[in-house]
Amino acid sequence: MAETASLSIILPAFNERDNICTIIESIIDLSLQYKLEIIVVDDDSPDGTSEVVLELARQYSFVRLVRRVGRSGLSSAIKEGLLNACHEYALVMDCDGQHPTSVIKQSISHLRDKGLDLVVGSRFLQGSVINGLTNDRESASTFANFLANKSLSKRYRHLTDYMSGFFAVDLKQAMPIIRSVDVNGFKFLYELLAKSNGALLVGEVPLIFEKRLHGSSKLDIAVAWDFLLSFLHSISLKLIPRRAISFALVGLSGVFVQLFSVFILTNILAYSFQSSLPIAVILAATSNYLINNILTFRFARLNGLKLIKGLTKFLLVSSLPFVANIGLASAYYEHISSNELIAQLLGIIFAFTWNYVASSKFVWNTP
Repeated sequence: MAETASLSIILPAFNERDNICTIIESIIDLSLQYKLEIIVVDDDSPDGTSEVVLELARQYSFVRLVRRVGRSGLSSAIKEGLLNACHEYALVMDCDGQHPTSVIKQSISHLRDKGLDLVVGSRFLQGSVINGLTNDRESASTFANFLANKSLSKRYRHLTDYMSGFFAVDLKQAMPIIRSVDVNGFKFLYELLAKSNGALLVGEVPLIFEKRLHGSSKLDIAVAWDFLLSFLHSISLKLIPRRAISFALVGLSGVFVQLFSVFILTNILAYSFQSSLPIAVILAATSNYLINNILTFRFARLNGLKLIKGLTKFLLVSSLPFVANIGLASAYYEHISSNELIAQLLGIIFAFTWNYVASSKFVWNTP
């Protein structure tokens, strides 16, 4: 008779009060087949998710709550849950009802019987059914999977769903990689595969992806941004920090703001190039600050009065490259060439590195 498997089920949660009880109760019977623990990692949900889980934990000794205060994010919640798991195998799934609990046993059996390190519940494998994605989200997931397929190790080319939030893992084999996963990444599974560099034996099982039981999806522009960063980070062989990539992409948007502002000021409002440049640089810097606050540094996002103070700090921190930007661009324009585009780009490139390092430290207080 095969030894009973020990299983930790990780449920990352934020504002899932209306769903969490249904999901946990649908898992409870697995305690008859496995040495079971259910770990809910709640990001201090204001809707009372933690209180619901605590009530269940009083009834069932294998239900555990990890309530996080001052920490947030899906990938970091998954990582924290896995690091706190006590058992041999762990399974990660959403707690909104989109991942059917009926696939849990199949995933663990596949993991054990095939001698795999990781099993993914795929929405796109033959036999899968998708009920819980709009056409737009399904198309976006398909495109993201295509890019993931091209950016990860060739050993993972057989996979069909790199974006899945449902997967089972042999913790003994995968724990060293789990510990090194970047929790600011787009999807924990994608980051795990990228970090492993093909070292994991991975299989898939078909998933019936259902509609949410209650509430709305938490996907937003930041999620799409995270995937773009993860993709560029992977194809750069992880040589460029993710945050630097984000800062650079935002900086590119600032380039367009500056160029467009100079165009409007010189061609429509009849300002001289020299008098237009300081205005355009300030507008571009303000644009960069606001977008970076929303995307690059959203885990340390500033709001209210702190947002205004942060802008003041950002402009002060940027003052040296601000002067250098204007001075270098003006000098090139006056003494070397009257090409406005090249003059501005030289100043912008000079300013980037200083702005990234200094603003990370002094504006958003991140290393």
